[in-house]
Amino acid sequence: MYPDDRVLVAYVPTLADFSIIEDKGWYRIPQRSVPKGLFAEYFAFYFGRPFGEQKWAIHYYAERLGHELVSRKSLFPKEVDHPKADELYYKIQLGALQLLKRPIVSLRWRRVTFLHTTWDRFENAVEVNDLFLDSEEFVDRKYVALKDRDVHISKKYGIKK
Repeated sequence: MYPDDRVLVAYVPTLADFSIIEDKGWYRIPQRSVPKGLFAEYFAFYFGRPFGEQKWAIHYYAERLGHELVSRKSLFPKEVDHPKADELYYKIQLGALQLLKRPIVSLRWRRVTFLHTTWDRFENAVEVNDLFLDSEEFVDRKYVALKDRDVHISKKYGIKK
């Protein structure tokens, strides 16, 4: 894990969805709503209301191993009559699920679908707002994003006397 590794925090709406992550090792995102940052090195999971005591917090993360574009009916072969059976989804293959030593909590309810951050912020976060911190001790996300897109820039650093 490197400080500039990208982490995509993704919402898990139901216990059944988390069971898929736990038991089958994948997460799905509808093609029509795929966020930028699909190529993050890690995915972390933000739990909603159905998770009771664990709600509104991030408890787990996993390495992204790859992805493929598939129809919903190939993800759920027993649900071929589902209204969205023919829609396309990104199936994100995940490594082993890792439990955080301490959850990253939201101090107030917030609607999170996808949230982008870097590994250094993720590793140091105590609460969800910490994932957005801008500080010289953390990786410059804008610089890393431009570098990832092969935009060659140089950073300027101020010198204090």
